[in-house]
Amino acid sequence: MIVVTGGAGFIGSYLHAALRARGDETVVIDRLGDGDKWRNLAKHPPDQVIAPEELDDFLAGHPPVEAIVHMGAISETTARDGDLTWQTNVALSQRLWTWCAHRGVPLIYASSAATYGDGAAGFDDDGDLSHLSRLRPLNLYGWTKHSFDLWVARQIAGGRPRPPHWAGLKFFNVYGPNEYHKGPMISVVKVKHDEVLAGRPPRLFRADQPGMADGAQRRDFIWVGDVVAVILWLLATPGASGLFNVGTGIARTYLDLAHAVCDAAGVARAVEFIDMPANLRGQYQSFTQARTDRLRAAGFAGQFTTLEDGIGHYVRDYLRTPDPYA
Repeated sequence: MIVVTGGAGFIGSYLHAALRARGDETVVIDRLGDGDKWRNLAKHPPDQVIAPEELDDFLAGHPPVEAIVHMGAISETTARDGDLTWQTNVALSQRLWTWCAHRGVPLIYASSAATYGDGAAGFDDDGDLSHLSRLRPLNLYGWTKHSFDLWVARQIAGGRPRPPHWAGLKFFNVYGPNEYHKGPMISVVKVKHDEVLAGRPPRLFRADQPGMADGAQRRDFIWVGDVVAVILWLLATPGASGLFNVGTGIARTYLDLAHAVCDAAGVARAVEFIDMPANLRGQYQSFTQARTDRLRAAGFAGQFTTLEDGIGHYVRDYLRTPDPYA
């Protein structure tokens, strides 16, 4: 049995589909709500769906868990409820770590590239406590993810109990199917496609950094299938423990992304620039690029999908079909 928290969410449900395809027994920890989130699981129903508030009772029953993949979180970069975000992103993660350590169960958990803040300290996924302490996240979400990374580093440095195999994954900008419930946190690829579909040019924020051209902001965009390939590899590689970036290692501009969406949709390239909203100023990462050295050194040999190929796959095989779910 593999437990996937946030298993009805974006990355979690895509991972869940892969686990079911290979015949794994699965338990999803999530809330389906009264919207269409259930459609993320429609093609690959889990053995159980358990509400997050029932997770502790479930684990107290000593189920035969082979591994926990902890994807559940409050992931909004604009989150304001500090207490709820801490309890969800840090306290719950601490309980899962402790349970896995005592039960001898592997744990893979989602961190975030938001922990790097404005990137001034670089994008090195060194999990050493002294290195992590130099990072300065820009928002509450990034800070809570960083806080758990720091807590893990202190457990390791102090020789305290740990899962027999663990990995924290610093996801960069992930895009792909099953993200449709994410509201304002949906990927830029989906947003730009919707604008093109409505007959409008894709809109991009004007640069807010001195000397940077509009549309030249660069991010490390990664196809969700590549993210899941990394997680599956980690589940099969017990010797690979640590903190790992999960990105392509190549930053691409937002202008590149907008042009790729236009090309995939079969429309002429055109872009409209707009001012950045006030609530994002000072919290916006104008550059992210994963260092993948540690992941490669650990043995991951998979190739990452190019931005153009990933967007083409997403648009043609999902967004332009009657059933866009994976």
